[in-house]
Order: sequence, then structure tokens, then C-alpha cells
Amino acid sequence: MPPAHISSAHAPIEARRAPSWQQRLHGVGPILGLVLLCIMGTALNPDFATWDNAMNVLTRTAFIGIIAIGMCFVIIAGGIDLSVGSMAALIAGSMILLMNTLASHVASPVLVVLIGMAFALLLGSAFGLAHGLLITKGRIEPFIVTLGTLGIFRAFLTWFSNGGAITLDGKLAQIYEPVYYGVWLGIPVPIWVFVAVAFAGAFLLNGTRYGRYVQAIGSNEQVARYAAVAVDRVKILTYMLLGGCVAVATMLYVPRLGSASPSTGLLWELEAIAAVIVGGTALKGGEGRIAGTVIGAVLLSAISNILNLTSIISVYLNAAVQGVVIIIVAFLQRGRR
Repeated sequence: MPPAHISSAHAPIEARRAPSWQQRLHGVGPILGLVLLCIMGTALNPDFATWDNAMNVLTRTAFIGIIAIGMCFVIIAGGIDLSVGSMAALIAGSMILLMNTLASHVASPVLVVLIGMAFALLLGSAFGLAHGLLITKGRIEPFIVTLGTLGIFRAFLTWFSNGGAITLDGKLAQIYEPVYYGVWLGIPVPIWVFVAVAFAGAFLLNGTRYGRYVQAIGSNEQVARYAAVAVDRVKILTYMLLGGCVAVATMLYVPRLGSASPSTGLLWELEAIAAVIVGGTALKGGEGRIAGTVIGAVLLSAISNILNLTSIISVYLNAAVQGVVIIIVAFLQRGRR
């Protein structure tokens, strides 16, 4: 029997080994869930496993998936953003108004569309900057800040549209359509953009100093400050990153309908947060994976697609299903940091 001091010396090693198995389980869980869901969907309706349906699911995933990648950074850093759906709506309405105004003054419709897209990126980054400054310099909780801007953004869009829809000029809509409906190498453009953003996000989170700082702040903000991390600056950049992701998703979404209304982006924040936590990111911050977030977004879209194909329950209950998923995952994450 080994001496007591040797047993106690091995105890911390065993304690350190345990989380690695938990981390592997959290990493495999979303993939396993997606595989089982695909098997179930195919069994319920063979059309689920077709190439066209897979492309449809992934294309519709692109909007929420891109936003979820930005949301992943915010949640890992210990924050939250409840305004992304309203932000997307206001960005969509604003860029359409700008492009319609420029259409009569700029000869090239392509240039008008490019200016509109650049404006969307600028606006998204500015909204993220405002969130970051209010949270870091104003010392206001992220939940309160983004809950307030959620109402502000949607109210301004409703005012701009007089409660109706803001529609993109027909000539510009034809130029803009390939951004959503275009196909390259047999795969829709939104999927390519989604993949590019996912790879960029994974590199940023795992391969840069900024990504390490984001995780350190989420794990223990006070210790990060003691380690000379510019906590406020990193948080501001994180919210700006999310604002940029919302802008990219909006740029892909606008040519789909060619308009923006007070219902645009409704409940996108619920879907983005659900995708992040289903993908294994800890709600308390400090840990998360971009790959898991991507899988989480695809999984939620697959659930919606299965509901549409099978009518197991009403499609109007899709948001309820996502809400239940959030609660279940949050319950399973109790005490996880």
C-alpha cells in the first residue's frame, strides 16, 4: 500500500485528468447528436437525405451560423447579446434605403450594391462598438445593454418603414440576387461564405493571442487583468466582431427576399445562442469551439427541416423546440466552467 503522501500527490493528477474526458464528451456530443438526427430524419422521410435538401438546410443555416460564430466569441468571453436579430433587421433596412437612394445618383448598379455591403459592415461594427463601450466603460451588464438595444434597433426599423416593408429597387435586386441564389462548384454561395467565416473564426479563437485572451477573460476576468490583459479592449473587439458577423449574415439575407420589415430577424438571437450552447460552449464562459457551434447551427436547422418534412408537430412550435433545447443543455451544463 503506497504511503499517504504519495496517494495525495497523485490525487491532483487524477483530478486534472478527469476534465479531459468531459471535454472529449462535450466535443463528441454535438456530432453524435447530428448523426443520430440525420438517421432519424432519413427514416421518417427519405427526402431528408437528398442532395438538394442538404443544400437547402445548409443554405438556411448560413445566416444563423455566421451570427452564432460571432456569438460564440461573446459567450466565451462571459458576455451575451440579445439584440442580434433586431440589429440584422435595422442593418438590412438601412442598407436597402441607402442603395435605393444611391441608385438614381450612381451609374453602376454593381457599385451601389458594393457600397451597400460596405455600409452594412460599417454599421454592424459600429453597433458592436457601442455595445462594447457601454458594457466596459459604462459598467452595464451585457444582458441589460443588449436587451435595451434590441428594442431600439427594431423600433427604428419600424419607424423607417412606417410599419411596413422596405423593398430593394428591382434593378438592384437583380444584380444582388447571385449573392444568395448563386452557385459555385455546385454549392450555394451562402454556404461558401459560412465555411470561410467558420475557418476564420476557428483560427482567430485557437491560433491567435486575441483568442487566448477571450478564453482567459471568460475563465476569470480578474486573473486576466492581473496578467496584464487589456480586458476592456478585448471585450470591445469581441462585440465588434459579433456586429461584423451580423452584418455579413444580413448581406447574404437581403437578396433572398429583397426587403426588410419589422419581422426580419425575429428570434435570430434565440437560434444563435442555442447553436452556441448546443455546440458545447460553456454558458459561464471560458470554453468553446467554433466547430461545435457550426455543428450546433446545422443540428438546429436539421430539426426545423425534419419538422417541415414530417409534420410530427406543428412548424410553428420550432421556436419552442429551440427553447427546450437551450434549457436542457443549460441544465446539463450546471457547474461547468
